[in-house]
This record gives sequence, C-alpha cells and structure tokens, in this order.
Amino acid sequence: MILSGKEIEKRLGQDIVIEPYAPSRLNPNSYNLRLHNELLVYDEPYLDMKKPNKYKPLIIPEEGLLLETNKLYLGRTMEYTETRNLVPMLEGRSSIGRLGLFIHVTAGFGDVGFCGFWTLEIFCVQPIKIYPEVEICQVYYHTIQGEYDLYVSNKYQNNQGVQPSLLYKDFE
Repeated sequence: MILSGKEIEKRLGQDIVIEPYAPSRLNPNSYNLRLHNELLVYDEPYLDMKKPNKYKPLIIPEEGLLLETNKLYLGRTMEYTETRNLVPMLEGRSSIGRLGLFIHVTAGFGDVGFCGFWTLEIFCVQPIKIYPEVEICQVYYHTIQGEYDLYVSNKYQNNQGVQPSLLYKDFE
C-alpha cells in the first residue's frame, strides 16, 4: 500500500524524516525533492565495474547548465531523508520526464532504514537546460509486510553528497 500525502505528513518525525521539509512540496501520495547544485560526471573513456572510476564535479550555476545527450550525470537531492518501517521509492516528476529528462534511470527502489541524500542518475534524450533547486523527483512510501532487516551499507548509508558507483567494493 502507498501512503497518502496526508499520511506522509502525519508520520514526519516518526518513521519519515525529510529535511528540510516544506508543505508546498507535498502531493496527494508523494513529496517533491529538489536538485542540489552539485553534479558528478565520469571522466573515463569506459567504465569498469571492478574498479573505482574517475569522475569530476560540476556545479549548476543559478543561470542553469545545459546537459548533453548520451552522458550520465549523477546528482543528488537537497533533502536528507530517513525511513523506518516503510519502503521509500523515488521517481522523476512527470513534468520533467515530458521534457525527455530521466532522473532515476534505475535504482529508484529504496530500503527500509535508508538514511541520507538520494543520488540521482540523470540522462537526457536531447540537450536540456537544468537549474539548481528545481523540484526534480518525488519520494513515495510503501508499507512493508513481514519481518525485515534494516538497511545496512558501508557504501551508501549516511552519505553526505553525490556518490559515484561503489560496486567495485562487491568484488573485494
């Protein structure tokens, strides 16, 4: 079952944390999250799953940044979230998708107990200008049934910024 917006708001400070929170970003069954001004772009001719790949930071200026096609940008939400007793999910907003901007190419499925900022996998089908602080995606919550273990990760839990893939740690 997906929580309603009213239920999301009711659970704030209990099993849902969204910081900062603004009631204007609450939807009927989700909450809009904003894009931070920091991006990462891989700086390699090809990527290797078994090693850390080089990347460089990009800053989205107030006047916007033109994204190129066929390039993966990693961004993050401005909002820090924590979730207990629920499964958080992340999706791009439909208004963003209708511009050909894909916000969470994969991995929109969160884990019970996740604490941190959401890293966004951003890809566009045609050049598009983006801006910092735009409401770019939405988080929604599923109830969970049955016994479960809380999310524990020394890769992504309690992150502080945009995170590149740490898949190489699975091979160590």
